[in-house]
Amino acid sequence: MAKMKSVQVAKAGGAFEIAARDVPEPGTGEVRVKVEACGLCHGDSLVKDGHWPGIQYPRTLGHEIAGTVDAIGAGPTIWKKAQRVGLGWAGGHCGLCAACRRGAFMACRDARITGIHFDGGYGEYVIAAGVALAALPDEISFAEAAPILCAGVTTFNALRHTSARAGDLVAVQGIGGLGHMGVQFARKMGFKTVAISRGADKEALARELGAHVYLDDSKGTAAAELQKMGGARVILATAPHSPSISALVDGLGLDGELMVVSGAPTPMQVSPLQLIPGRRTIRGWASGTAADSEDALNFCALTGIRPRVEAFPREQAARAYERMMSNNARFRAVLVG
Repeated sequence: MAKMKSVQVAKAGGAFEIAARDVPEPGTGEVRVKVEACGLCHGDSLVKDGHWPGIQYPRTLGHEIAGTVDAIGAGPTIWKKAQRVGLGWAGGHCGLCAACRRGAFMACRDARITGIHFDGGYGEYVIAAGVALAALPDEISFAEAAPILCAGVTTFNALRHTSARAGDLVAVQGIGGLGHMGVQFARKMGFKTVAISRGADKEALARELGAHVYLDDSKGTAAAELQKMGGARVILATAPHSPSISALVDGLGLDGELMVVSGAPTPMQVSPLQLIPGRRTIRGWASGTAADSEDALNFCALTGIRPRVEAFPREQAARAYERMMSNNARFRAVLVG
């Protein structure tokens, strides 16, 4: 049987190792994808460090996958061999429960998450459910497409499900891997876009990404500055730091929404009195389905939005992971080849 290279972890907390694995065969309703690029995400640490219950090891990580259809299993399908496709977090689901029908795949009782419940894109090939794939526009390269299938669809999907409308004040907290996509989406969706980060040195980048206004929150004044502008309709929180996120609630205007898309291990601290008078809300959002990924990809193709990536060969997955986890990768680390 043909072999492939796969970067896997043999146990929770184990080191990355390059293994020779059999090239898998697709079953009924499945497609084999030749991986051309796979983005790295902090969510990969859930597998690397064993924080997700019930993971079967060895496991190949990776849920930001862009490649081509290599083989098709039995059953009806819309996919064709050599077609450019992508695969994100949502690796398949039951399609029956209320969560599935409403697109909340991570709340689905039978969700299959790429790189957690089955092997992901750190390998040369991956088996995916046909319903989990998204078509890639020709205008977007594989390396650019990979992060759109996670950071891109998460920020795009979160913003389009808020109550904000063109012309509204929308702030994006953080301009890292998620935030640098969020700023671009907010600008292209027609919002008055405010980027929030720490340090005056980030202003040039924020404006280059499309921010109309940059707020340096190194002194904790961003909420007050937002109120001077009338209060934000939406604040998209992308940096995983609970105290900083909590402090921004006071920057919301009437009926304002704080949309949280990046997980932090510590609790947020918000008083009911910060929410009640202004009818403010706090929401969470997690990625999206294959259809959402296609929408995000097509929006990027239409508007010219692209993630900024740092590419590594698959053999350097350990180095890429370390740079990503230490926040030294600018902005998204991607395995290619």
